[in-house]
Amino acid sequence: MYRAQISALVFGVGGFGALVAATASNEWKVTTRASSVITATWVYQGLWMNCAGNALGSFHCRPHFTIFRVEGYIQACRGLMIAAVSLGFFGSIIALFGMKCTKVGGSEQAKAKIACLAGVVFILSGLCSMTGCSLYANKITTEFFDPLFIDQKMGYAYNGPTSVMSSRTKYHGGEGDIKTTNPSKQFDKNAYV
Repeated sequence: MYRAQISALVFGVGGFGALVAATASNEWKVTTRASSVITATWVYQGLWMNCAGNALGSFHCRPHFTIFRVEGYIQACRGLMIAAVSLGFFGSIIALFGMKCTKVGGSEQAKAKIACLAGVVFILSGLCSMTGCSLYANKITTEFFDPLFIDQKMGYAYNGPTSVMSSRTKYHGGEGDIKTTNPSKQFDKNAYV
């Protein structure tokens, strides 16, 4: 029984760590790195800032300084991801109190109720993060397939910390997981300078 509880706690804390990494990531929306033969530039967009990089390794990032100029779906996704992180943190703490191997929490029956509460909190955290990611992916997909959308076409990146059970590291660079097509040729080079 102790092994099952410890492994569940490890998976819960691991998911919480992946959730924190996904929330802080700037790779929620990216252009392909092979978008143009002449200029090897690409754009990363996240919940907190937008970045542009080139093949020489120079990156220029611009954070979202105000919430009033950020689109509504990004604000909703931010709120859902912050709620998921908060619920995951409290779920981890509650799960520690509900484990049989700890001395805190009271009787076995009280510990069982605490462990059940931790499971419910983890499920709510997962639902919040899944809703936020689905909302963001739906917006990107809708823009991508809209023929009247004239801005730079970007796709979502399902790599690195965005994948909840991902063990990938940055050594791979993410080239194989970017799901985009050619962006618009009207990219302003000075947009992030």
